[in-house]
Amino acid sequence: MSAIKLRENLWSVGVLNPALRVFDIVMESKYGTSYNAYLLTGEKNVLIETVHTDYFDEYLDNIRQVIPVEDVDYLIMNHNEPDHSGSVAKLMAICPKLEIIATKAGKKHLQDITNLDLPCRTVAAGDTLDLGNRVLEFIPSPMLHWADSMFTWDKAGKTLFTCDFLGAHFCEPTMLDKNIHDKAAYEGEFAYYYAGIFGPFKPSVLAGLDKMPADVELVCPSHGPCLTETIGKAKELYRTWSTPAPKTQRTAFVVYASAYGCTRTLAEAAAKALEGEGYAVTTADVTVVPYAECVKLAHEADVLLVGSPTINRAAPKAVWDVLTSIDPINLKGKAAGAFGAYGWSGEAAPMLHTFLKGLRYAAPEAPFRVLFTPTQADLDAMAEYAKSVAALCTVPVDAPKTEGGKWVCALCGYIYDPAEGDPAHGVAPGTPWEQVPSSWSCPLCGVDKDMFKKAE
Repeated sequence: MSAIKLRENLWSVGVLNPALRVFDIVMESKYGTSYNAYLLTGEKNVLIETVHTDYFDEYLDNIRQVIPVEDVDYLIMNHNEPDHSGSVAKLMAICPKLEIIATKAGKKHLQDITNLDLPCRTVAAGDTLDLGNRVLEFIPSPMLHWADSMFTWDKAGKTLFTCDFLGAHFCEPTMLDKNIHDKAAYEGEFAYYYAGIFGPFKPSVLAGLDKMPADVELVCPSHGPCLTETIGKAKELYRTWSTPAPKTQRTAFVVYASAYGCTRTLAEAAAKALEGEGYAVTTADVTVVPYAECVKLAHEADVLLVGSPTINRAAPKAVWDVLTSIDPINLKGKAAGAFGAYGWSGEAAPMLHTFLKGLRYAAPEAPFRVLFTPTQADLDAMAEYAKSVAALCTVPVDAPKTEGGKWVCALCGYIYDPAEGDPAHGVAPGTPWEQVPSSWSCPLCGVDKDMFKKAE
């Protein structure tokens, strides 16, 4: 890839990697990726980020196609993960007087990554850099998706440098969204990138969107094409994906593997118990339900129960694949437990239990285990275990909007409040009067529902 002129005094000097098929071990990159970096030229010359260390020579060649690399005055690091900062040490060896600009967290990460005492200026919200022909503003945007993340705003050029934000692993040789031929493929990778990188940081995403200048005309991310005609759509998608839906009911996911049906029977008992506690419950056998769907459900669940038999003194790989894909960032208030039937030694459930606690789920003191086929007493105990896990969940539930208001018993004066429901008699909080079963009766005097009238 050669240097590409994006605008007057703005060049793309990053490197394409069309052959890459796995990024950072865990992400598929079906269409390769790009390690984007940018060069602003003028009275002062500024590089924005470097590239993966394996591509430093190509990066250097691209810079030299525009200006001598020794003429670069500043290096701005919006985010310091090694795919962006990997060439910093090599660049500093050539340009020892180069001044690096990063957030306070970015400086620390950069020094830990390079093991060098670097000439780094730390910046905060509102800080600027006067380049003579333009002024750059720094907009810290923590947890997009590291604590060090920030945007760099070129107001004169109406260009925002966003690092990973609004990027994609998609190798577009022209570096511009308007030139993409297979738009459906790009849109798929754009969504996949969001899910893998920003899905766990939805509140931070919303904050980042709000920090974007309204008049931005060019978005320069650190992977994939720069955005021009798709800026509005990209922002809208990020906002839609990051805005939480009203939560009127807690959710539970019971995921398991079962060699001979014993662990499955336990899973069914757990699911029934959680439904009785008012949870919206989903169950999945990891050998049947696709891995990606299991991971999605695990991320979304307020209560997670993981069941497994013991095979070769451990849980089978399919179970571990789901658990090791759980991002621990947004587990506050969530609860989890482990269970399983076993035949000989039974190590699987304790191993899973330890792992779940390591993710910082709220968890009971021990997992639940049964030797071979569960008895009815075992199933009852499994139900109690599931309830004990659910009792540890503190995820808040939104008070649902109800229709019809409160209703009063004409005989005894008991008031039915839809927000509170009547859980003791099978009516969940948030149940509007119209959905209260006709068989329900006043919990105080026992008269039928027909004896209630709308409260004034």
